[in-house]
Amino acid sequence: MASAPTPQPLLPVTNPSSGSGSAPSSGSGFSDAALATPAFRLFLSRVSDTARRSLEDRRPWTELVDRSAIARPDSLSEATSRLRRNLGYFRVNYAAVVAVSLAASLLAHPFSLLVLLAILGAWCFLYVFRAPDQPVVLFGRTFTDRETLLGLVVSSLLAFFLTSVASLIISGLLVGGALVAVHGAFRMPEDLFLDDSSNVSGGNTTNRLLSFLASPGSGV
Repeated sequence: MASAPTPQPLLPVTNPSSGSGSAPSSGSGFSDAALATPAFRLFLSRVSDTARRSLEDRRPWTELVDRSAIARPDSLSEATSRLRRNLGYFRVNYAAVVAVSLAASLLAHPFSLLVLLAILGAWCFLYVFRAPDQPVVLFGRTFTDRETLLGLVVSSLLAFFLTSVASLIISGLLVGGALVAVHGAFRMPEDLFLDDSSNVSGGNTTNRLLSFLASPGSGV
């Protein structure tokens, strides 16, 4: 008597449509959408181009730290005149000095640096570069643009004044500004050739440093 044929094992079958309807996680959805927006890519392109063109206007650092050109001013008016001329000549170098001072102040306190980065990331991904047709959904609740903006402002104020972020930023800017003021007052500008073309270049540098803040649709 022939034995019954062995039945074929049943393989599990998944429905492709079942997984497509599930909503993606809010965090990854916001970050991916923000990074994919043309505004974010244009912002990064403007920052890179502005930084590159602005650094082209910097003066040689050896000229900035030339010890033979350092002398104490005879009066307050002379110190003010020196500072004004040196600011026009070493503007990019001075901006770099202030930036380094600010970065050193934040790097010395990693927790405050992480708080600042978290605030900037929240503003970028939840408001500035978020697609207009993508609402903010947290804990199953949809927030309007006004509610999102209010929440970001309140969170930023709490993070700034309940932690040491604000004091570190202020102290870093003050230290950098003090270094610039002392150097500008003691650096003799007689050997610096600050002509009209340099003044025009200074205005263009300032405009370039701020141009990346313009909205992508403004055409700036």
